[in-house]
Amino acid sequence: MTTKIYKVVSFYSFFPFQENLIIELKNNLCNFERHNDLSGLLVIAQEGINGTICAKESIIENTLKLIKKFVEIDKLNLKVSYSKKKIFKKLKIKIKKEIVTMGIPAINPLKESGTYIDSFAWNKLINDDNTIVIDTRNHYEVSIGSFKDSINPNTENFSEFPEWVNNNLDKHLSNKPVQNIAMFCTGGIRCEKATSLLKNKGYKNIFHLEGGILKYLKDIPKEENLFQGECFVFDKRVALNHELKKGSYSICHACGMPISLKDQKKVEYKEGIQCHFCINKFTDEDRKRFEERQKQINKLKMNNQKVYNN
Repeated sequence: MTTKIYKVVSFYSFFPFQENLIIELKNNLCNFERHNDLSGLLVIAQEGINGTICAKESIIENTLKLIKKFVEIDKLNLKVSYSKKKIFKKLKIKIKKEIVTMGIPAINPLKESGTYIDSFAWNKLINDDNTIVIDTRNHYEVSIGSFKDSINPNTENFSEFPEWVNNNLDKHLSNKPVQNIAMFCTGGIRCEKATSLLKNKGYKNIFHLEGGILKYLKDIPKEENLFQGECFVFDKRVALNHELKKGSYSICHACGMPISLKDQKKVEYKEGIQCHFCINKFTDEDRKRFEERQKQINKLKMNNQKVYNN
């Protein structure tokens, strides 16, 4: 049997997007999806577009051609990987106020943002003693992999990042004669918006990793790679390894935290019901509900396996 390979493309672009064109693009994509096996998650706002799509190669190319009518393709910051399975159930398109939520309307990467640093110059920058490195992702993403000695703001979501900057950044800057602030995230969008925030506050020498961790892992050979661990992604793969293939993590379906193979061997772990992160988080009633849900999932898996074997 030939293995069906899905192409996965993540992208984003900040640009002025007129409301009527946003609706037109959404309608076009929804109509295209009805006739093609396209899945993914797209967020569209008046500040641009952000998302990940998954399909066969030809469908991906046609989807990008459709999007190209609204966005210059060279401004999409494309990152490509592959998967043996679909990583989304279907295509979801959300229209929001921001393509990545910071919650500060005055912050506009189109007006001001930091300096892009490509993958090949990144190592030199973060190894410089005059550079502090900030991971702009959420704490659960950082927990499974990051660049060595980078600062973890321990945020639950990106909208908490401005408060962390207000309360903590100057403390880090006062520890040594820092000249550079380097920031990174999964695909580049959060760190780009974070640099805009810092520029708006008057900070100097602000840099961000172009294309994020995903592009860095693709560009830099493993022996020269300074990223440690795996990279969390917001799809069924959970995390990617250095070869941009599905890593060793899965998701606790009770609390949503990434859990390793080692975590799954802990006494606290019960598939679909609890893990060591949420052992004291839910009530017995919650766990009974989770247990019933897991029974239904297991039953569906068994039925699908029977159909496949027949």
